[in-house]
Amino acid sequence: MTRVLDAEPHDSGTVDTAPNRADQGYDTIFSYRELARLDEALTMSSRETGLRFTLYIGDLGPRTRIRAEELHARGGDPVDSVLLAVSPGQRVIEVVTGASAARRLPDRACALAVLSMTNSFAAGDLVGGIVNGLRQLSDQAGHPHSARRH
Repeated sequence: MTRVLDAEPHDSGTVDTAPNRADQGYDTIFSYRELARLDEALTMSSRETGLRFTLYIGDLGPRTRIRAEELHARGGDPVDSVLLAVSPGQRVIEVVTGASAARRLPDRACALAVLSMTNSFAAGDLVGGIVNGLRQLSDQAGHPHSARRH
């Protein structure tokens, strides 16, 4: 699923941090608190669903979907994985699901999460949009089957 973002670039860099950017091509630099929020959201989504959620933020090149699928394939256990690839500079979000994950996350659920994220991005909240998108995806995926058995 590809979604073009209609949002202004978000930049949390300050006068002190902006000159220290390792990657000048990206519009975003994250504070420790923002990184902690992203890490917690990824951890909780993975823990609650049994799926492996991963996040890529950066340029995806001219063929965004193909690049996102390549990144997804490189991660461990792609069958049970979900990659959320966000390219703020290109205003693109790609959600790539493995075969098992796709059964629990239909395209419609992914599209709704992407829509929610784009609304947050348009308001200038990149991290909040990602966190909310991960929550929506994990809510839709539900708990793993083994947790439902008693």
